[in-house]
Amino acid sequence: MRKHRQALKNARQEMHTFRVRSLVAVCLVILLTGALMARLVYLQVVQHEVYITRSENNRVRVEPLPPTRGLIFDRNGELLAENRPTYNLTLVRERVEDIDATLALLIDLLDLPDAEIEAFRERSRQRQRPYQPALLMSDLSEEQIARLAINRYRLPGVEVEAQLLRYYPDAEIMSHALGFVGRINAEELKGLDSGNYAGTHFIGKTGIERFYEDELHGQAGLRKVETNARGRVLRELGRTDPVPGENLTLTLDKELQSLAVDLMAGRRGSIVAIAPQTGEILAMVSTPGFDSNQFVTGIDVASYRALQNNIDLPLFNRATRGHYPAGSTVKPFMALSGLIEGEITPKETIYDPGYYQLPNDSRRYRNWLRWGHGKVDMERAITVSNNTYFYSLAHELGIDAINKHMHQFGFGERVTQDVYGESTGLMPSREWKRARFNQPWYPGETLSVGIGQGYLQITPLQLATATAVLANRGHWVKPRLAKRIGDEEVPVDLPDTKDDITIEHSRWWQDIYAGMENVLSGREGTARRAGQGLEYRMGGKSGTAQVFSLGQDEKYNADELAERLRDHALFIAFAPVDDPQIAISVVVENAGGGSSHASYLARDMADAWLLGDDGKDEEGSDQGDDA
Repeated sequence: MRKHRQALKNARQEMHTFRVRSLVAVCLVILLTGALMARLVYLQVVQHEVYITRSENNRVRVEPLPPTRGLIFDRNGELLAENRPTYNLTLVRERVEDIDATLALLIDLLDLPDAEIEAFRERSRQRQRPYQPALLMSDLSEEQIARLAINRYRLPGVEVEAQLLRYYPDAEIMSHALGFVGRINAEELKGLDSGNYAGTHFIGKTGIERFYEDELHGQAGLRKVETNARGRVLRELGRTDPVPGENLTLTLDKELQSLAVDLMAGRRGSIVAIAPQTGEILAMVSTPGFDSNQFVTGIDVASYRALQNNIDLPLFNRATRGHYPAGSTVKPFMALSGLIEGEITPKETIYDPGYYQLPNDSRRYRNWLRWGHGKVDMERAITVSNNTYFYSLAHELGIDAINKHMHQFGFGERVTQDVYGESTGLMPSREWKRARFNQPWYPGETLSVGIGQGYLQITPLQLATATAVLANRGHWVKPRLAKRIGDEEVPVDLPDTKDDITIEHSRWWQDIYAGMENVLSGREGTARRAGQGLEYRMGGKSGTAQVFSLGQDEKYNADELAERLRDHALFIAFAPVDDPQIAISVVVENAGGGSSHASYLARDMADAWLLGDDGKDEEGSDQGDDA
């Protein structure tokens, strides 16, 4: 029997399979090649502009160039705020692979205290746009710079850059008037022009630095640079230079400001001096002050807490925000209000038995001189600071008329053109009390306002402004701190200057001045000792403002009170009377009588300005301390 032989493979079938597979493979190769070519065409032709730009950006970077901040000078060209070279530590988050590790390394290298670490980390997140450096630390020491240089290879995205830093040569003398710059915070970033503030790490925080921020800052520039793969700059390809900020010349006189600080040494309070005819603020001091340079680079936590917890409140600007009872300094303004309203005449007299009583009221509102001044007219009432006369006048005027006329002098209002953060104080009214306490206004409260007590609250800046208006015979020139911006003079008469105070008889001004001049030069003047040896005619008015109210028959005894419960001493003055060149307000907290503790300071300020005398009179006391 013959066996059947079976073929081990089918050559024909294999050939068919091979051909099919080859065809599929060829088609797949053609398809993939086509897709690749299509992608290349898309990238090279369709997306050419996009990728050429990206490629260029990998090599070319645009960097902002911050402008140089304008300098600040006093009226005589003395430098008050300058820019000093320093080294800052910056970080670009996009160039850092491990941000947490990098920050931890920086904290270790810089040897930061625990209290500063969180703020350091927070600053690393503060920037306006991608690839913009965040300022981590300013004013690096040489040791810190050396440590960072040695470890530079471990810190990609971290740079030490040279930059100008704000510096105040007379920081404590000018702290409240100038204010200071500080690091831009997250909240401020939201309201800033991101283009103009690109690369800028500091902004005005308070005072002149804040009010004139736009003028002082300038316009940012930019530059194109070529970089390597690690982001290091190889060369500069082009630039638009920044426009520096305008220099600012202030009306302040550094020497007069220094004198005011010296006069207030060891005391709490304020001195403000204004040139009445131009509105130029010659001195504006709040004591105690502080070192504003600490805030530029970022004050440490311990130092800031020490300032915050200081019972004397060195950070508080008493000149613009301090609220004080006006005391008897309000009496010349009250007298003029009475003349305008026709409630008194200059020669009309009253009899003062030592107290005043409202009709059908048994309460006695006492004069500071318990046995009274007897027969008193307007001039003598100002000279001896007679309370009874002004109680009577306040009652005749009523709170509505008092409110109206006090507003004309700027009480209860913001009075300046360019003083940042000034308070309105408080000029009370019926409507204010109803809204505040839901109570009616009582006649006794009018009497208190009439002698500068009660609800009335003034700021030293308001008091100096009102004195300047009084010295100007009612002509308003809004006080200001800027004398020149760049080379341009700031105009004296500004569009929103308040209306002048008009009176029926011009001689009334002289009647008011006569009483004020007698305060310093008259036989009965409450500040006659401070006026001894005057070489010019000077008008003034002392005031003693109660910190707390006394009962009807209680007698004030400073020796039995804690120091901070004693009366505030106030004094206003202007000189020369016939051609006023300076108007001054002085407030010394808890010092006692204005005639014995504040008048001498005003005299020294006037002497320095008018005579060039920087000496200081010794304080004295006087029987004529007024309430």
